[in-house]
Amino acid sequence: MKSLKIFVTGLLFFGASAMYAQNEADNSSDRSPSFGVKGGVNFANVIGNDIEDTESRTNFHVGVVGELPLADIFSLQAEVLYSGQGFTAKNPGFLGADEIEYKLDYINVPVLAKVYLFKGFSLEAGPQFGFKVNEKIEVDGEESDELDEVKDFEFAVAGGLTFQTDMGLFASGRYNYGFSDLVSDTDTRNSVFQISIGYKF
Repeated sequence: MKSLKIFVTGLLFFGASAMYAQNEADNSSDRSPSFGVKGGVNFANVIGNDIEDTESRTNFHVGVVGELPLADIFSLQAEVLYSGQGFTAKNPGFLGADEIEYKLDYINVPVLAKVYLFKGFSLEAGPQFGFKVNEKIEVDGEESDELDEVKDFEFAVAGGLTFQTDMGLFASGRYNYGFSDLVSDTDTRNSVFQISIGYKF
């Protein structure tokens, strides 16, 4: 319930901001602010010197996106996304388990600089701020109660590319690299590949 409230609040705030930006746009600009939705698949894992033999957790992300053009080839883009992350491990030596799935879910807020190389095709990069909303471990199909081992906040950088059609449909690929240690005094960080599709109004 707490994570749902955070997500809904973020969506409402983001939507209001996007509508305000649209109303304030310069009518003489070739491109105007846009607001849309996106979703896709995550291939998430954790990396670092203090963890090994993990495999990716496949999950999803979904949320809203807004783009504010600042020049013909340059924009700022912000998003609010629910993102399923974490990792899996086979034969981890954990309670005799055959497989575990560590579920780390976030509300991620990337703020990206976006450069258009040619019409419809752009590169994007920038900081991402993550707020943990779920942490559980599943052992051979049996899910634990809520855990609180991982820090509630994560700082990461995100970078990728997007192709958008004149109709507003777009597809993107992105990599998110976590700079924050997930647990204090341990070298473990999030590493997430994302493939997304979406639509801008």
